[in-house]
Amino acid sequence: MKKSEIFLPKVLAKPENMLFRFSLGQALYEEGDTLDAIPHLKKCADSRDDWMLPRILLGKAMLQNNQPLEAKSILETALQLAVAQHHDEPAAELRSILADL
Repeated sequence: MKKSEIFLPKVLAKPENMLFRFSLGQALYEEGDTLDAIPHLKKCADSRDDWMLPRILLGKAMLQNNQPLEAKSILETALQLAVAQHHDEPAAELRSILADL
């Protein structure tokens, strides 16, 4: 069973639960279903101003789905959060991605 199949029923039962939704978005992303991951990751990113990880995955998913302009601003915000929250590895990864855009 795929991880997304575990979290989809949880999201359907409790759509307001952002941890379930993030887990579903992350699972879809990791399974290569980046297009379906986007709306879930976007809801998570929109739910909290300080939540870095959904923004990173959302930006990467958008890049994989030919949405570079939208991805760039999301990844720039994620970089600001990574720096502010002292997450050095994600910050380095984001700098690298943004340098290639």
